[in-house]
Amino acid sequence: MPSAILADPAEVTSSEAALRRFLHGLPGVDRVGTEARAAMLATRSIKTDAKVAAIDLAIRMIDLTTLEGADTPGKVRSLCAKALHPDPGAPDTPRPAAICVYGDLVAEAKAALGDSGVHVAAVATAFPSGRASLDVKLADVAYAVAAGADEIDMVIDRGAFLAGRYRDVFDEIVAVKAACARDEAAGGGSAHLKVILETGELSTYDNVRRASWLAMLAGADFIKTSTGKVAVNATLPVTLVMLQAVRDFREATGRQVGVKPAGGIRTTKDAMKYLVLVNETVGSDWLDPDWFRLGASSLLNDLLMQRQKLATGRYSGPDYVTVD
Repeated sequence: MPSAILADPAEVTSSEAALRRFLHGLPGVDRVGTEARAAMLATRSIKTDAKVAAIDLAIRMIDLTTLEGADTPGKVRSLCAKALHPDPGAPDTPRPAAICVYGDLVAEAKAALGDSGVHVAAVATAFPSGRASLDVKLADVAYAVAAGADEIDMVIDRGAFLAGRYRDVFDEIVAVKAACARDEAAGGGSAHLKVILETGELSTYDNVRRASWLAMLAGADFIKTSTGKVAVNATLPVTLVMLQAVRDFREATGRQVGVKPAGGIRTTKDAMKYLVLVNETVGSDWLDPDWFRLGASSLLNDLLMQRQKLATGRYSGPDYVTVD
């Protein structure tokens, strides 16, 4: 996609009509070609001599997540302990990128993680439905940021997007981005904003591409596939479309945006497929936790078991990792 496609971002977002014209002017997604390429890349394997490094990279990319109504401070502290010491028998095991929790548990996670470098991400904006007034959503974000959240995972208003009210979605993301700013007493700066598209509800790959561009134009630091709370969450073809979007967006604007598939990524084999997809689509610039994350609750255990097997030659099984 030539950089000339976005000569003036401010003009593109100046009105509903201009935004619609731009989004519907994006090249259409070849469904058959996209699914075929994703399926082909899924057959690629990472050889044994590189697999340890790939497993360690995947661990470092995990947003270790608990987003259940029954979450307790004790469960969050336990998850943080696991993030700090993923495999007590192997002190060289890397830590995941972040712990992802509801906003009311951010302070608990921050206290447990201390200055470890493991970030705290909070879901916000009436997650997972996004059905609330803007004032409520912004209060949700402000509460999590004040509690110390390093990252905010917001959900877009899918109803507005599917109804073609693109400017409403854009304006909401802009407002949430502004709410991510910390006050000077908290050190200033801003929590990073991940924008969840809920791709399983967007129906078409064209809509996924449009929503990706819309989120990036509005200031998203990351675009994320899913809440993990709907029937269809992250898939390789959808992630491929999003990776192509961030690649084209950087070419057009010079700004790099991260990608986070989430939901349904449970095994080492799954994680390896996503790493291959990233490498073959956008290259090594995105093979870093600053630019690619894996949203998961059970993936870490499988990665640890595979890591133990490569180190010892024996498969230890689930009894040798902690139950989340």
